[in-house]
Amino acid sequence: MSLRNIRVIGDDILRKKSREITEINDRIRELLDDMAETMRDREGVGLAAPQVGILRRAIIVDVGEGLFEFINPEIIESDGEVSMTEGCLSVPDKIGEVRRPQHIKVRAYNRDGEEFELEAHDYFARAICHEVDHLNGVVFLDKADTIANKE
Repeated sequence: MSLRNIRVIGDDILRKKSREITEINDRIRELLDDMAETMRDREGVGLAAPQVGILRRAIIVDVGEGLFEFINPEIIESDGEVSMTEGCLSVPDKIGEVRRPQHIKVRAYNRDGEEFELEAHDYFARAICHEVDHLNGVVFLDKADTIANKE
């Protein structure tokens, strides 16, 4: 495992749509491991592959309930709406109020190529939505009702 550089706002890669992962191999598993190490080193709660310069559809999330890895994640259901302050490792100097679903159901693959569905609520759902947005070239600033400098 190794730390990867986090791309920051202004880097064109953050505005591009990521490609689907068609084969889950050792390279993809190494990417997931590196993303986890990088996220923990930077004290984040989620990270998407484009944030480390890889335009592939992979995200990781750990909001305190353990590490979850999602390959080719797709949000298949959502309901409710909650506004909350968000930040991002790729936008280190800003925070913003963002409205997101309170509950989601996501379908994805794990590192072994097994498909799964998972329901997430509140902060966990928010983190997944935030990272899935990165896969589509969207950063939280695009959805924020208000933006402020991080103190």
